[in-house]
Amino acid sequence: MDQSIYRSHILICGGTGCVSSGCKEVRSSLEEELAERDLVNEIKVIETGCHGFCEKGPLMIVYPEGVFYCKVQPEDMEEVVEEHILKGKVVERLLYTDPTTGENIPSYQEIDFYKKQQRTALINCGYIDPEEIKEYIATGGYEAIGKALTEMTPQEVIDEVKESGLRGRGGGGFPTGLKWQFASDAEGDKKYVICNADEGDPGAFMDRSILEGDPHVLIEGMILAAYAVGADEGYVYVRAEYPLAIKRLRVALEQAEENGLLGENLFGTDFSFKLRIKEGAGAFVCGEETALMASIEGERGMPRPRPPFPAEKGLWGKPTNINNVETYANVPAIIKEGAEAYKQVGTEGSTGTKVFALTGKINNTGLAEVPMGITMREIIYDIGGGINEGKEFKAVQIGGPSGGCLPEDKLDLTIDYDSLLEVGAMMGSGGLVVMDEDTCMVDVARFFLDFTQSESCGKCTPCRIGTKQMLDILERITVGEGQEGDIELLERLAENIKSTSLCGLGQTAPNPVLSTLRYFRDEYEAHIYEQTCPAGACEELLGAYVIDGEACVGCTVCTEACPVDAIAGEAKEEHLIDEDACIACGACVDKCPVDAITQ
Repeated sequence: MDQSIYRSHILICGGTGCVSSGCKEVRSSLEEELAERDLVNEIKVIETGCHGFCEKGPLMIVYPEGVFYCKVQPEDMEEVVEEHILKGKVVERLLYTDPTTGENIPSYQEIDFYKKQQRTALINCGYIDPEEIKEYIATGGYEAIGKALTEMTPQEVIDEVKESGLRGRGGGGFPTGLKWQFASDAEGDKKYVICNADEGDPGAFMDRSILEGDPHVLIEGMILAAYAVGADEGYVYVRAEYPLAIKRLRVALEQAEENGLLGENLFGTDFSFKLRIKEGAGAFVCGEETALMASIEGERGMPRPRPPFPAEKGLWGKPTNINNVETYANVPAIIKEGAEAYKQVGTEGSTGTKVFALTGKINNTGLAEVPMGITMREIIYDIGGGINEGKEFKAVQIGGPSGGCLPEDKLDLTIDYDSLLEVGAMMGSGGLVVMDEDTCMVDVARFFLDFTQSESCGKCTPCRIGTKQMLDILERITVGEGQEGDIELLERLAENIKSTSLCGLGQTAPNPVLSTLRYFRDEYEAHIYEQTCPAGACEELLGAYVIDGEACVGCTVCTEACPVDAIAGEAKEEHLIDEDACIACGACVDKCPVDAITQ
């Protein structure tokens, strides 16, 4: 790590989201501007991991002032250097603007998106150089493993994790300490620990952001798990579609080995641990732990019957502990600060924090870590900034494709494992998709079931055949070919698939259908019995477009907008739509200045 003393540090978000929106070009431009003014020895530029506020990227923070700039572009760097760095003047136009007050906010801590967040797993993401181990150590990194190896027995580590109440952040919410206990108690001459970083949920990027922004916290968490259960070897199973995460994790592993934090006789003890990366090919089913282990072993990623569970007979038949990235990332804080301190956040049954990926019809998309027990309303409206384009909230899908869709009357539900299960949803890995009034819930169920059906490995009949049958029914309903009895048939199929599928993919695949039937049954009935889509989203169920002759002013705007020349009429005369030629694209409706076109 550079030991020079700088008068200013500039942090540029280098997560995948900001990389895609041009942060590399911003950094290059900034460094060029600094070089032209001989400031490279005075100003330190650091590329960090994801800062979370992806909607406003690329992001930049200038210290020591802590000024937060958003949506910065390469051409802005000259002004930032000239005005802020040289003259101490904040560049107002690059600050975040509060949408309700119009006020420019220089400090990110005062922005609503960050105010209610409380970070544990993401505490270093966006603040340190993920490719510099000394920056992690400077924040207290690797103190937990030093404490565990020199002051605690393996059982004391497990007991501390048990006492903390930490539950698995990958989906099921199983108590982490109890899982470690099973692996510790299992007999075997060889044991493994595995990190499940096969984050396959659409719109989810929690684990990826930790790997990109703070890979050492994962490494430390896995070392602690290995010490606790008696393992000397581990694997991080990460999908190959995460090239930046893999790159930074490789750098972190090399640095940890170089500094004696991985390898033989850690901290002068007889405990040794090796950690390897296994790149997955992107199969969603490999998020299931037995399929994941099969993939590591070089076999096709397909689930195995349980029992025996991995803790007893896992990788290559040896006792194995598996957790996801976010779960491991919580462990160093528990060991370093103690279980009692950790339990002060969250609820009695769901302690600590949870990271959510906010996406969909919401103003502030991005990554947010919040205390367990916060309400859905707080996440969507206080942190997420509400529904975009001023539209009405309709539903939120929580828990990924295996989760459930919750309606408006569940917005004040507290977010914890048990309360979500009670209403037909699940925590999942933390994907949170917000939907507005224009969303068809039947089509949403079809979309998620289409995903899980296509990702089914096909090993068991209920999942392979059952999900296909459900998908066929949903597709018929959305095109106006629904039949009486379809709803009841969907429910029977769903319950059978849930109760008889081999693994979690099949067991949870029907959840989006069951939850939408529970809360939006009227939409299914409208599609089947009235041949209409209440949200106006299913094109095959939309009525023909017509022009109100009294409202039409003959401006010809609609004729110019129509891509298939289905509208006829002279200027200042009533226009007509040829129903046979019309493709119901809606272009005329969007362009009509007097709202004379309806369905």
